[in-house]
Amino acid sequence: EMVEKSVIAYGGVQMGLLERGLSWIGLFIALAPMLGFMGTVIGMIQAFDIIELKGEAKPDELAGGIKVALITTVSGLIVAIILQIFYNYIVSKIDSLVNQMEDASISLIDVLVKHKLGK
Repeated sequence: EMVEKSVIAYGGVQMGLLERGLSWIGLFIALAPMLGFMGTVIGMIQAFDIIELKGEAKPDELAGGIKVALITTVSGLIVAIILQIFYNYIVSKIDSLVNQMEDASISLIDVLVKHKLGK
């Protein structure tokens, strides 16, 4: 029983070590679209500033601000999507390693129990 508790505790420590950087990736996944949206707002403000200054604006005068809005939105989404893919890949690898560790620990405990019963 003591060995089983030790194996479980060690597995928990190792899982924590495997997951230690995931919170940062999750943070950047959340921030990327927000930064893209902030750029969208800034681009639209630029476009409306032109309208405010001139009273009436031609499409080519507004295009710069709208372009900034669209580029920042797309950039934020691309970054978030790529990071999400990597995040899911890393989580699946960690889950696989944890399953292997659990299988190995169960096998170890079985061997120890059989050895103890054999004495």
